[in-house]
Amino acid sequence: MPQGLHPLRRIRQTLIRQFASLLTKPLKNYAFRFPNDLEALKGQIQKGDILLVEGSQRISEVIKYLTQSSWSHSAIYIGDELIRRKHPLAGQAQADHGEDAKFLLVEALVAEGVVLSPLSKYAEYNIRLCRPHNLQREHLQVILDDVISQLGYTYDLQNVLDLARYFLPVSLVPRRFRRSVLHFGSGLPTQVICSSMFAAAFGKVGFPILPHVESAPASQEQPPPLLRRLFSKSGGYTSRGITSQPIFRRRHPTLITPRDFDLSPYFDTIKFNIIASRRFDYRNIVWAEDVETESVASAETDAVAGRQAPALPSSEDPQPTS
Repeated sequence: MPQGLHPLRRIRQTLIRQFASLLTKPLKNYAFRFPNDLEALKGQIQKGDILLVEGSQRISEVIKYLTQSSWSHSAIYIGDELIRRKHPLAGQAQADHGEDAKFLLVEALVAEGVVLSPLSKYAEYNIRLCRPHNLQREHLQVILDDVISQLGYTYDLQNVLDLARYFLPVSLVPRRFRRSVLHFGSGLPTQVICSSMFAAAFGKVGFPILPHVESAPASQEQPPPLLRRLFSKSGGYTSRGITSQPIFRRRHPTLITPRDFDLSPYFDTIKFNIIASRRFDYRNIVWAEDVETESVASAETDAVAGRQAPALPSSEDPQPTS
């Protein structure tokens, strides 16, 4: 046998490449719903923000259906962090993206792995900007360190069946199993949702995304009435005289989907378009039906005026003699 890959392995890798290519093929019916102001976005976005994207690929449709959400992809904003750190990849980023190297995202793509992308890449996509609320600066650095360290990683696309099942009718998947379909198995499914990488990074500093929250056990010992009144406004009282706190249970990062950043009460939604610039005033909106009504009314007025206006004498008409 000639040197090289085993024939079966070569066939499997060929199938994997073909499946990945088909899954990432752009859809023809993508609906771009509102124009993004890229300059406003650059002015509003901050390092550590999560950019949610309604993708335009076949696998995007699968993820949107299985998660019952508009968001199929996520990326984290690192801005000019590579340049500021004089990172080994900074020069390549500047060569590839020019001035956009100051406005970079880290994202995980099925066919390419963990890569850098300019913010402008998603200027013509439906997007949402989510910001971790009150994230401490030192914790932000830990998160940035983690995602930057993964640049260049590629997905281990070893199991053909892991890819092939995304071609099955996803409508047949029972609701309770839809999320597990995205992470079950080895290779691609454990990482097909790029948000799992970000969930792991935020988990390192204990920042919640969408954890399971349980009420703290009720105290058996009742505090004196005076102390109950004093502590009632601060959220509760325990037998030790401190405010009771709910118990948070972590979810595995591979269970986190792009939708969870949108639903999370710990992330703010940033309005970077018209509202952020304070230019929005609904009273100044020009509605299409109003314009059409005015056009019709104007045309009717002109027609009536044309019928009623007296004919002016022409220079060629004979003039009456005195």
